[in-house]
Amino acid sequence: MDNLLAGPPPTQLPDLPEARQALESGAKAADVAARFPAYPAAWAALAEEYFAQGHAVTSYAFARTGYHRGLDALRRSGWKGHGPIPWEHEPNRGFLRCLYALSRAAQAIGEKDEAERCLQFLKDSTATGYDALTKG
Repeated sequence: MDNLLAGPPPTQLPDLPEARQALESGAKAADVAARFPAYPAAWAALAEEYFAQGHAVTSYAFARTGYHRGLDALRRSGWKGHGPIPWEHEPNRGFLRCLYALSRAAQAIGEKDEAERCLQFLKDSTATGYDALTKG
């Protein structure tokens, strides 16, 4: 018998091996995002790169793109708008990194409410990922 109070099962995004391998092999994140626009890790890499260079608005745009592409993928994977998105499942990390990058960039451009919502979404989705991204 299923535990009806346990909440939804964890959502695990599918791996996109060709996109992952391209990024891991050193291809430019912009090239990977252009070739695989549904791959959130490429958008996360772009958001992180531009934030580090002091371009918060550009980082925000890349993070928002990856966030929305990630939401689409989550829904296709059965996610109903809440529930765990485990950091431990490697393909989830691109979306979770976008979520953190969106929070950070939103804070930098003065969108405090959005920054807090994104950070809470991250925390609610994965305590491990929240700790890895905010304390790492």
